Amino acid sequence: MKKHLTLPELQQHIKAKDFKPDKKLAYFLKLSEEVGELAEVIRKDKRLAAKKSIKGTIEEELADVLYYVLALANVYDIDLEHCFHLKEKLNQAKYE
Repeated sequence: MKKHLTLPELQQHIKAKDFKPDKKLAYFLKLSEEVGELAEVIRKDKRLAAKKSIKGTIEEELADVLYYVLALANVYDIDLEHCFHLKEKLNQAKYE
């Protein structure tokens, strides 16, 4: 995998390695689990810079959350980049 990926490239990478439309609920439950783990490492302020390994860090859990968000988007056939731009337009209008 190349070092820098766009959001569509990352979404496609996840789809190529892990695409199980019948596992929508499982992806959602894993996302929920990873958000809980993220909360724990944020509370403990465990950072990659302070450790030699990404294991058990905020960075690791953010990557896990992103993975399952992308996996869910894939099984629902959602283009997250497009949705992000649509949401930004709503937010811009809302906060002007």
